[in-house]
Amino acid sequence: MATLYPSLEDMKGHQILQAQAAAGVRTPPTTVVAEKPKLSSDAAPPGLYPNLAELEDYMGLALSSQEIQKNLLPEGSAAVGVPVPGLGCSIPRGLLPPSPPAPSQALTPLGPPPGQLVAPLSGNNAGLRRAEIKPGVREIHLCKDERGKTGLQLKNVDQGIFVQLVKANSPAALVGLRFGDQILQIDGRSCAGWSSDKAQRALKKANPEKIVMVVRDRPFQRTVTVHKDSTGHVGVVVKKGKIVSLAKDSSAAHNGLLTHHYICEVNGQNVIGMKDKQLMEVLAGAGNVVTLTIIPTVIYEHMVKRLSPGVVKSSMDHSIPDL
Repeated sequence: MATLYPSLEDMKGHQILQAQAAAGVRTPPTTVVAEKPKLSSDAAPPGLYPNLAELEDYMGLALSSQEIQKNLLPEGSAAVGVPVPGLGCSIPRGLLPPSPPAPSQALTPLGPPPGQLVAPLSGNNAGLRRAEIKPGVREIHLCKDERGKTGLQLKNVDQGIFVQLVKANSPAALVGLRFGDQILQIDGRSCAGWSSDKAQRALKKANPEKIVMVVRDRPFQRTVTVHKDSTGHVGVVVKKGKIVSLAKDSSAAHNGLLTHHYICEVNGQNVIGMKDKQLMEVLAGAGNVVTLTIIPTVIYEHMVKRLSPGVVKSSMDHSIPDL
């Protein structure tokens, strides 16, 4: 299985680390600095391998060996690092190219476990984890508030029932339900084929102290991790919550963001119903690594059909999810 990366920048950074590790015997060690790595004057860089400075020039990133080393391992990891000549830092043995085995050794695969994200630039980013769309299904227990409300509004889409609105500070918000989640069961009854009205009636009649739901995370949505350039931008133009344009050669363009999609979340925080100015403020405060959750326009507009824009703006839960 191929190695997975949160972003194109992470993939490029990892490839550079692997290339420099493989070529390390020909490259003298240097001091770790917060600037572009500098090679000593008496040694030329290996001609076939890129370096961090080239990645910075290519993608407009501000990189340092210290920052990449910090992101290679989560805190508290006991993995053994290997010094990398030319970078002045170590990287985990699992990220290095495999060495030729001795004749008596069995051939065992090296490198990160299949399917595991490798993120030398994004690191253990909290926004990336908050935005994660998990596979599979989960069971949640929901109750009603003192007014008998769950704070949840449901919508039929293609014979399935989906979360259309989660009200701020409601029981639905407290259990972590999000816009676009699919409700598979309510109190043991399958929701397949239900109308929106039937789903709302089921919630209304349910036991106020315990409603058992089976939920699938946001099947119509996907996440894209991008990196801000030296000016603090990711290269996306948004109008009324919809992506209308991408800057050429930006991180947004490199990483596969598409126009005609709405932004649902920024680093896991719901931004539906926000004015563009508010959305830009959230983006500005999101850090250098930003994970956007997006949904195709045609699906989004169907999901919010007949939902008052005023209700969305005033009631939608915009809290930052817990990890």
